[in-house]
Amino acid sequence: MTDGYNRGRPRSEKARIAVLHAVDDLLVEVGYAAMTMKGIAERAGVGRQTVYRWWSNKAEVLYEASVVDAREELAVPTTGDARRDVAAYLGALIEFLSRSHAGAAYRALLGEAQHDPEVARLLSSGDVLEAGAGPVLDACADNSPLPRDQVAALLIGPVLFHILSGRPTGTLDPDTLADRFLRAVR
Repeated sequence: MTDGYNRGRPRSEKARIAVLHAVDDLLVEVGYAAMTMKGIAERAGVGRQTVYRWWSNKAEVLYEASVVDAREELAVPTTGDARRDVAAYLGALIEFLSRSHAGAAYRALLGEAQHDPEVARLLSSGDVLEAGAGPVLDACADNSPLPRDQVAALLIGPVLFHILSGRPTGTLDPDTLADRFLRAVR
């Protein structure tokens, strides 16, 4: 797997996984502001130099952890039925953003990006949510007069806004959201 942060010697996969788990756990336990590279290294059981060799700052570690987990958590099998596929992705997105440690990491990074240009650049280098929606977007964007990025915004935006603004997730219905989305993109 290429992550874009390799510098120096090749990574130990065991150390990498330990660091990625540690950053998720620390985010949940102490929050983004209190998390440090030293704390991440201690929690992972690796040297601080090991963490700094691969990542420049805690945002990079958290971003990679979020990307790796999002690939798995947002992957939904496609059936060829656009409504069913969109609803399945939206259900996975709601779960990811509201209950997953990786989703908490992504939300923390979004908040930090509002006042830290480096974190904003990191997030703009690759959209975790849009990448997870890839197969669903491919099918829907091909049949829409709208550009793909606008189709992605229509798919992801309502759920993201709802969750980031603190509304209860129980009011989000993937089937209703899928119907609204499909009407909007056609």
